[in-house]
Amino acid sequence: MTVETCPHYLCLAAGEIPDAAPEFKCCPPIRDEGNRSALWAGLADGVIDVVVSDHSPTTPAMKGAGGGDLQQAWGGIAGLQVGFAAVADEALRRGHGLEQVAGWMATGTADLVGLAAKGRIAVGADADLVAYDTTVPLTVDAGRLAHRNPGSAYDGRRLAGSVTHTLLRGEPVEEGTRRGVLLERTA
Repeated sequence: MTVETCPHYLCLAAGEIPDAAPEFKCCPPIRDEGNRSALWAGLADGVIDVVVSDHSPTTPAMKGAGGGDLQQAWGGIAGLQVGFAAVADEALRRGHGLEQVAGWMATGTADLVGLAAKGRIAVGADADLVAYDTTVPLTVDAGRLAHRNPGSAYDGRRLAGSVTHTLLRGEPVEEGTRRGVLLERTA
């Protein structure tokens, strides 16, 4: 059995969410601070194995359907681009190191889906890396995200660090470029 959670359940609490704000709608819904703290304890104790993106983008029209009636709004959090920085920010505040975050969000998820060459720094691995700088704060601006349809529950959130560089198979990824291949299970 594998247990997973998502960045938004670790970084957001119900008491912080404005009323009728569809960008925060997800299933299950974001819970209170006590639940969020219990999730962090589960990660620390190894009860929760991985943190997965559960990225759920949609058009602004679908996300805002119902004009504040959340029963009609699209459910799901678009957080792929800022998920690591958000979890790292919260983890560091709670006394967890970046090595743990990488284990939960990279190594663990790659192992879960059988991608042995991903999620690790090791001889023979693909050298997919990010440079995360704790001295370069990030204020999330949903309008500047690389999502097709900008919108984010993290909009306006100030994070203590940010991803400053990305390498894909050891090669720098330039902003605005798109590349990649379909990954298939190897184990």
